[in-house]
Amino acid sequence: MGFLDHIWLGIVAVFSADPVLTIAGIPISITITMVFSGFLGGIVVGATPGLGGPFAMAVSLPILVSIFGFDVDAMLPVLGFLIGIMKGATLGGAVPAILFNTPGTPDSLLTTFDGYPMTRNGQSGKALRVAHFSSVSGDSVSDIVLIVGAPFLAVFVERFLDFPEKAALIILSLAFIAAVVGANVWKGLLAALMGLFFAYVSTGQDNYPRLSLGIEELGNGFPVISAVLGVLIIGEVFKALEDMWREMREKAEIAEIEQSGDNKLHWADIRRILPFIGISASIGTMIGALPGIGSTLAATLGYATGRKFYKGDGNFGDGLPEGVASTEAANSAVSGANLIPVLSLGIPGNVAAVFIVLATETISGFNPGPDVFRLIPNQVNPEMVIAFGLFTMMIFANVLNWTLGGVFMRATGIMVKVPKQRLLPIVLLLTLTAIYVQETNMFAIYVTLGFGFLGYLMRKLDISVLPFVIAFILANRLEESMRQAFDATGSNPWFLFQSPIAVAFILLAIGVTVFFARNQKALG
Repeated sequence: MGFLDHIWLGIVAVFSADPVLTIAGIPISITITMVFSGFLGGIVVGATPGLGGPFAMAVSLPILVSIFGFDVDAMLPVLGFLIGIMKGATLGGAVPAILFNTPGTPDSLLTTFDGYPMTRNGQSGKALRVAHFSSVSGDSVSDIVLIVGAPFLAVFVERFLDFPEKAALIILSLAFIAAVVGANVWKGLLAALMGLFFAYVSTGQDNYPRLSLGIEELGNGFPVISAVLGVLIIGEVFKALEDMWREMREKAEIAEIEQSGDNKLHWADIRRILPFIGISASIGTMIGALPGIGSTLAATLGYATGRKFYKGDGNFGDGLPEGVASTEAANSAVSGANLIPVLSLGIPGNVAAVFIVLATETISGFNPGPDVFRLIPNQVNPEMVIAFGLFTMMIFANVLNWTLGGVFMRATGIMVKVPKQRLLPIVLLLTLTAIYVQETNMFAIYVTLGFGFLGYLMRKLDISVLPFVIAFILANRLEESMRQAFDATGSNPWFLFQSPIAVAFILLAIGVTVFFARNQKALG
């Protein structure tokens, strides 16, 4: 069966499998229902400072798995909810930045530069409409590149890379992520090495526990969900609670600013911002395809490029729609492109992609990597069907963004008024409850709190947690690739240096580390 057959099967699996309700005589599948539910929840979470899409994905994943189970039939509904959250949160993140000068994420900070001045000028409605149009446009461009690019990259990897090259590619990815994420290259490498160390606390292939210190529970290793959520979510909660304790004051109530003048988005406005959307969407897509860089750099480069490109009256930062468009198109274009290395290489590039990989590792039947897009003579590749089903869900979520996103986006501004001192305990309770629902033992809770304390210390020491999380997830894949390469080369300990491509990847890993370390020293 060819690609077109798998595309059709993926579409059918999304829209026809397991209908749960009927609207105007049309059956609605459970997967479509989950995408829609995740989309609405994502907008609400994105509009709430301090939460964001990754938090909602982290809390919902264990609950979803406990509801749908671990069977392959659960894959599309669970991924559909996560995709919906990712899309909705990307869109909703502009709400607090524009209305209240309160960025919910680092990349939303640049949206405040022009979005909040537009609000103070009585143009909050126009600013939100510009953000909506720009965000969905950038996201749509990114998804098109994902759908076209991921299968070709996967076929290339499968055809030209063997076990040593794949192991070297993972090493290059870890070095790249450690070098570009955070302010210090060496701290990034330390975080990645810590992630590998904790991931290898388990039982090896010889069925003998390693690094377990004789603790029976550690014989199976640290639960992945506990380690990831502990470092990402609980560590951030601990740090935020400390910041609140130091400030010793509640968040001031934010005053409403009335709209005035014309707040609609006209065709003339669209013509003004389209060039900026095109430039920023291209920048965001290219950056998103590289693992580990993320939307913050994309938003920064998009805004800087738009400011250089702008030749009209006024300046960026004074409340220009072009400034809002440049930022929102860039950071939204990252979301789809970030799944290119996930589906074609099995390597997550940002926090949202981490939870997509966690879902595929928790539920059987789908292993992201080059084999996903491999054609099997006279047979259906079920993993390719799931991949095209995921593409279908992303397109459907984009349709929701275009049609309903702007309405719900403007309706969730009230969420930013939730006081942080009430929000953080809820976040802590939800996270621990979600983990217990999946693991059903207190050991997982203790591990989560322990990794939460580790995440807190990493933040205090200004060590990025993303290299730790991605290294923890990729550790088993790296070990498996290196063992396979070792066996395939006749137990040659220098197997990484037997292939020119593998050598090139290793040299690139060293070069990336040295390059960013030298630049960091020069800037310091």
